[in-house]
Order: sequence, then structure tokens, then C-alpha cells
Amino acid sequence: MFPGIEALPLQLVLVLPTTGKAVRTARETAEQVVRQWGISPSHPSVGPALLIVSELVTNSVRHAAILCEDLTVLFAASRDTFAFAVHDRHPHQPSLHAAAPGRGLATVTELTLDLGGTAEIRADADGHGKTIWVTLPL
Repeated sequence: MFPGIEALPLQLVLVLPTTGKAVRTARETAEQVVRQWGISPSHPSVGPALLIVSELVTNSVRHAAILCEDLTVLFAASRDTFAFAVHDRHPHQPSLHAAAPGRGLATVTELTLDLGGTAEIRADADGHGKTIWVTLPL
């Protein structure tokens, strides 16, 4: 589900129900891992990362809940990278680059690129789900 993750030594996987509470739980967990992993909360990537996590989980709750009961959030880091991913089993593969300005995925893409990070959508091998993966420099 998360290829390439083995390169990042710090990892946490969180499985949440696709309900509105998932957004708050994912954001609070992101705040906790930042502190626990020694990433400065004032680092320029942290605030945008929290917003991006919230946007991605919100999208999964809004769009995937009709087809899947849960979603997975992965947090990972190394000394110079903070990465996170949101996975759900809805087959729709949105485009990060064709999102309407001011919408969730457009915000995700803009924030990620402004910070020098990467964002990509990876389809599940069976085509019935996807992971949106974001990597930000520290």
C-alpha cells in the first residue's frame, strides 16, 4: 500500500472510520508525531502539513465513505523528510493538477509545491482504491 516507505525510519499507521471525527483524529495524531519525532512545530512545513492531512482525510470522508468503512493514514519521517499518505478504497482517481482553484486538492498541490515537496496519487493494484502521498522537506 505504501511503496518506498521502508526508506523512512519513523512510521505510524492509523486506521480510522470514514466519519467526520476522522479529520480531527488524523490532525491531532499528526501534531503528536511531529512532537514525538522531534520535528519543531515552528518548522515551515508543519503548519501546511497539518492542513494537507486535514484536507486529504476530509476528501476521503466525503467521497469514499459510501464505499468503504475506513481509511488509512500513514505518517513517516526521517531527519530531512516528513511524509504522509491517506488511503481509501474508493476507485475514483482524482487529478491533483486539474483540481479547481480554492478546492481541497488544489490547496494540497499548491502548498506541497510551494514547500518544495511532492504529491502523487497511487492507484491500488486492483484499481479499487488509491493513496494520496505527500512528502515535504524538513
